[in-house]
Amino acid sequence: MNIMDFNVKKLAADAGTFLSRAVQFTEEKLGQAEKTELDAHLENLLSKAECTKIWTEKIMKQTEVLLQPNPNARIEEFVYEKLDRKAPSRVNNPELLGQYMIDAGTEFGPGTAYGNALIKCGETQKRIGTADRELIQTSALNFLTPLRNFIEGDYKTIAKERKLLQNKRLDLDAAKTRLKKAKTAEAKSSSEQEVRITQSEFDRQAEITRLLLEGISSTHAHHLRCLNDFVEAQMTYYAQCYQYMLDLQKQLGSFPSSYLCNNNHNAGTPVPSALPNVIGSSAMASTSGLVISSPNISDLKESSGSRKARVLYDYDAANSTELSLLADEVITVFSIFGMDSDWLMGERGNQKGKVPITYLELLN
Repeated sequence: MNIMDFNVKKLAADAGTFLSRAVQFTEEKLGQAEKTELDAHLENLLSKAECTKIWTEKIMKQTEVLLQPNPNARIEEFVYEKLDRKAPSRVNNPELLGQYMIDAGTEFGPGTAYGNALIKCGETQKRIGTADRELIQTSALNFLTPLRNFIEGDYKTIAKERKLLQNKRLDLDAAKTRLKKAKTAEAKSSSEQEVRITQSEFDRQAEITRLLLEGISSTHAHHLRCLNDFVEAQMTYYAQCYQYMLDLQKQLGSFPSSYLCNNNHNAGTPVPSALPNVIGSSAMASTSGLVISSPNISDLKESSGSRKARVLYDYDAANSTELSLLADEVITVFSIFGMDSDWLMGERGNQKGKVPITYLELLN
């Protein structure tokens, strides 16, 4: 027999087996044939494996969305992964925002309060961007990769063996059906022999499938360790971000509560980017309906005298009635009757002009 004849006979046998399975499957669905049921333990293992696969896929996909919200970027990373090539490095959102802030602060002037604050904020945003990049890399390596390996590796093997088990069961039930329909002793003998063979093959495949499925418990234990790694990576990331913002807040200082609660303050009243020790320890801004509560300022406004004050931040005069200020310089300030409560008159040598009180610290 040549190779061609062998291949033809094999194809014919395969076609016959496929047809037999198709007939058996159809008759089972129509209730016209009996079906060999799997034992309860094996059914539970199959159900557990399917449940694990479904939820692993959902968790994996949503984690990818969490780490990379941009769908186009995710598609690009997927394509590069399939091509076994490294995706080009891109600037993430915090890094981009940070660079914009730094560029803006440089444009406005690092010597100004706003420009200096923008640069500090930009540098912090870039540090957060670096931490974000580290979170993505660590999570992909320690969490997403093991989940993906299960879906694309272990579960595919389980699915393959499960399909073989289904085919062996169909072969067994088809053989049982032929045995029932056998009329002659010779046909019965042949069918009984076929049933014994198919039963043996089915039992062997059921054992193989069972052994694979029992490994799901080990998979859960492994995924639990990976989950702990993911939680630790997130904890590290959020701790870094918190520390970065805490350091930034210390650099900028904190606004008094009256500023945070008032969204309708006078647009003409300048607000510095940072307000540590503003006009003494108890100073508060006076904007629409807000009253400055500092005893030093109240005393100064009620008297006709003058005081020395240290400038806390750079201030650029908005017009000729105002006086520009430089941080850390000392000027003379005094109050004029009827002047807005947010302002004092400032004097430096021969220069005079209005100055915002939130930029000053009165000296004893």
